[in-house]
Amino acid sequence: MTAPGKVPSQGLVAELKEAVTPRTALMVIAVLLLQLGFITSYVGALHHPTPHELSIAVVAPPQVSPKLVGALESVPDDAVKAVTAPDAATAAARIKDQKIYAALVYDPAGTEDTLLVGGARGPSAARAAETIVTGLEKSQGRTVRTEDVVPLAKGDPNGLTSFYLVIGWCVGGYLVASILGVSAGARPANTNRAVIRLGTLALYSVAAGIGGAVIAGPALDALPGSFWGLSGVGALVVFAVGAFTMALQCLFDIVGIGLAVLIFVVLGNPSAGGVFPPPLMPPFWRAIGAWIPNGAGTDATRSIAYFGATNLGMPLLVLMAWALVGVAVTFAAVMRGPRGGRELVRP
Repeated sequence: MTAPGKVPSQGLVAELKEAVTPRTALMVIAVLLLQLGFITSYVGALHHPTPHELSIAVVAPPQVSPKLVGALESVPDDAVKAVTAPDAATAAARIKDQKIYAALVYDPAGTEDTLLVGGARGPSAARAAETIVTGLEKSQGRTVRTEDVVPLAKGDPNGLTSFYLVIGWCVGGYLVASILGVSAGARPANTNRAVIRLGTLALYSVAAGIGGAVIAGPALDALPGSFWGLSGVGALVVFAVGAFTMALQCLFDIVGIGLAVLIFVVLGNPSAGGVFPPPLMPPFWRAIGAWIPNGAGTDATRSIAYFGATNLGMPLLVLMAWALVGVAVTFAAVMRGPRGGRELVRP
């Protein structure tokens, strides 16, 4: 007989079936796939940086320019996209406008040429351009010296501050949206609760944007540029990621959190152009990077910090698109009515 107060033993197999439901098993399998995807994405994107269509301008007399352009274009694997520029000043301006990565300025009066680079666009891209041009010059019996026309700040020697700052903003965005969903129900109970939840996210985003800019700027002196410009980008990054995560939870419940991790961590971080700029990444990550908030935020932050806010329009449009889609899907899901699952009455 079973002693009073004790649950009779069901055997290991029966206990296992009761403890591990099919839903739990599927969730564990999903986490395993997400983990393997994380490893695949990071290693795949970052293990073997190889230049592809790295834009290098040639500044040289008409009788020399076609030869140099042809030599650069002949580098294997389409490593270089060679263009021409009329003079060194124009080439430097194009680097500062983020239209090209480097420029080879030929010296007709000597044997030492100059390679202009923009280190703030990505030290690895500058090194790749230097390696390619040095090899080319050596084959022609010439030498080259490198001049950085957009150097990195002292507090940002590896050019990674923009990237890590945006990662922090993205993490805050999907974590706060996840917390709101877990604590108050994946889907807001009605449109008023949706407004409250999105309003809370907006206030959090402003605070996170300002806080991140304070830390990276005045506190640690790790990133130059407009403080309020960086704060604004930060707020937009946090809100875009948070609103889209909220929308995913409205559509897929707790699975939406996993989908947010897939988008913003597994795919977004390695493709963002922080460690290696797009021309040094494999095709898949190069193609998606600028269209995910991580990459758009990194581009926008770097532009404000180092390039006078040039080419800022497209990253901001990408971030606004993610934010608007998140808000629209959230309201659409709320107005569609409950799925039949558990909905809390809190905001």
